[in-house]
Amino acid sequence: MTIFPPPDPDPTALRQDLSRLRAERGWSYDELAARSSLSRRTLIEIEQGRTIGTLATWHALAHAFGLPLGEILAPLCTGHEPPHGEPRAR
Repeated sequence: MTIFPPPDPDPTALRQDLSRLRAERGWSYDELAARSSLSRRTLIEIEQGRTIGTLATWHALAHAFGLPLGEILAPLCTGHEPPHGEPRAR
């Protein structure tokens, strides 16, 4: 059996999805900051790719959007699904 290294996460897809979620709701940075208790600056830096944010940041964003944490982090796995027939790691 050949074991391959795990694929790298895709932070670009993650930040693009954050931007999409915010735009779909018509929320400004200030609105999302108020709903998530995060700073406007943090949100801008994430969307512009200057930082990835912490797990606590993404947890706050998931709550602000009313989404499970796994769903908001799912874009990290864009383009690399597990091989057919193998379950996802939990």
